[in-house]
Amino acid sequence: MLVSFQSSHKPATLVVKTHSHRVKLILLLCILALGAGAAQAQSLYMPRNIKKAYQQGTRSMNGRPGPKYWQNTARYNITLTATPPSRTIRGTEEITYINNSPDTLRALTFKLFLNSHKPGAARQGAVSENYLTSGIHIDKYTENNAAVNWRDAGAATVRQTALRKPLLPRDSVKLSFDWHFDLSLESGREGVLDSTTFFLAYFYPRVAVYDDYYGWDRMPFTEAQEFYSDFNDYVFTVNVPKDYIVWATGDLKNADEVLQPTYARRLAESMRTDSLVHVATLQELNARNVTRQQPTNSWRWQAGYVPDIALCISNHYVWDASSVVVDKKTGRRASVQAAFLDNANDFHQMVSFGRHSLDWFSNNWPGIPYPYPKTTVVQGFADMEYPMMVNDATTQDLNFSRFVAEHEIAHTWFPFYMGINETRYGFMDEGWATALEYLISQADLGNETATKNFQQFRVDYWSKDPSAEQDLPIVTPANVLSGAALGNNEYGKAAIGYLALKDLLGDALFKKSLHEFMNRWNGKHPTPWDMFYSFNDASGRNLNWFWNNWFFSNNYIDLAIQQVTSSATQTTITLQNIGGYVAPVDVVVQFADGTKETHHQTPAIWQTNPTQAVVKIPTRKTVQSITLEGGIFMDADESNNNWKAK
Repeated sequence: MLVSFQSSHKPATLVVKTHSHRVKLILLLCILALGAGAAQAQSLYMPRNIKKAYQQGTRSMNGRPGPKYWQNTARYNITLTATPPSRTIRGTEEITYINNSPDTLRALTFKLFLNSHKPGAARQGAVSENYLTSGIHIDKYTENNAAVNWRDAGAATVRQTALRKPLLPRDSVKLSFDWHFDLSLESGREGVLDSTTFFLAYFYPRVAVYDDYYGWDRMPFTEAQEFYSDFNDYVFTVNVPKDYIVWATGDLKNADEVLQPTYARRLAESMRTDSLVHVATLQELNARNVTRQQPTNSWRWQAGYVPDIALCISNHYVWDASSVVVDKKTGRRASVQAAFLDNANDFHQMVSFGRHSLDWFSNNWPGIPYPYPKTTVVQGFADMEYPMMVNDATTQDLNFSRFVAEHEIAHTWFPFYMGINETRYGFMDEGWATALEYLISQADLGNETATKNFQQFRVDYWSKDPSAEQDLPIVTPANVLSGAALGNNEYGKAAIGYLALKDLLGDALFKKSLHEFMNRWNGKHPTPWDMFYSFNDASGRNLNWFWNNWFFSNNYIDLAIQQVTSSATQTTITLQNIGGYVAPVDVVVQFADGTKETHHQTPAIWQTNPTQAVVKIPTRKTVQSITLEGGIFMDADESNNNWKAK
């Protein structure tokens, strides 16, 4: 029997060469069934480079790392010297870079983020004179202890350098750098907070990510798109004058050597208690008796298997600390610290905000215990996250200050714990952090206030603006976006996509699927497709129809009441999906006797037909009006969301 399909511009026709009419009928029914199944299953667009990774076995269609998955790593040993008020920072580092890939590497790519401050650097917008510096200066570079001539990178934040000896698979190379730079006077994510308070981030030369789907990450840093980093081990020493305190990613290994006994004891006590400990007050700092009184103190830190490090130094920031149990099964605690100006009223509450965040996120959503030994919230200007560090501005609104801290701490799980490529797929970190921000706000402020804030801050400007850049697919690589398209895709649109999925699956199945994705991919480098397929596999459902609708389309939210019919026992409402997004919605029924009922509809109503849905509601009273309410799923045109009985 020979089966073939013939097609041109017409629908495919089945040609069956057989003498049996019964066989013809069976084959026809099978083909029709397969066609219906394929329509239901759908497939996801996959870029050619991602598809190749799946074909090569580094990633699997079941959403797990493939049998041939690999990723590279490094060990960094860094020494920094800062002497405020001088803005010049000097550093040396030794890097052991390990090639776990199957490829022989003949060159290495380095990231030099601080060159973003140089005149002529690629940026998303204009900057002030105070932002500009001369960038990072490489004073010495060696490969396996042999000096190598370093060609200046100019204003580039990415620099590729040929290796003197090719780096074979499963081999390593030892590199070293001596470098210096001047901190920017205008502090954003890093720079001068005040004349004797510095925040250092992205401050060291590092080997870029080499992965299985892009090879070397050669994306320039333009400030708007964020970061993509390997998981590395760090040992670092920060040399500062006496009276200066250092806060940093990781564990302080020599508190007794840099702090006077009273303050070392307070710090140790804070790591065992739920109570607030004032490690160093302003009066004590002014008395100049907090740190060891030697010309230079060397603060030694260690952080294992993290994607980055950051630090703050100051001689007048006050220091609060406490801790909280983040893993109730083991009793493991995490330290929560804050460093700030004494006149910042909100920061006197910051340790409490941090403790609440770590507790709530660990035990509710995402419900994975905080994975690090501590977090430190520093008063700065950036409202920016780093592994175990937060740089937040002070505000007069305690609820807003808490909201910002919660969002940045939520980033611990996305992107740091999960190793996400923020540069290209920022919706996998900002979107999740924004969804978590809404969920914890519901617990903090109640559903009504949290929803109002989320509408105003995350959704309203997107839902009401019909401009073309507002409706680009979320999966569009962020490195080709800017402005509204970048912000909407990474934050609000992605967040309500995840929350719509939560509504579709229900809390229990959603959490099971989320945990499975996180357990499979933490400490690795998941792509969006790994996330999509992992949720499919863990939930036991083919969710491609949902992923296609929310993440691969130009849709927006605009639902309408198309028709209403009533009988003595039932009201039937036909809904039209004008905007295309398969959003949940509340159908609010107002009765003639003044009573009201709300009937929640999950995105499942759109699975069979994404353009139209029929909702049947049992009713035994006279219906006066029907209204659609979306909550955070704001409707672009609310004029067609109401129906009134004639």
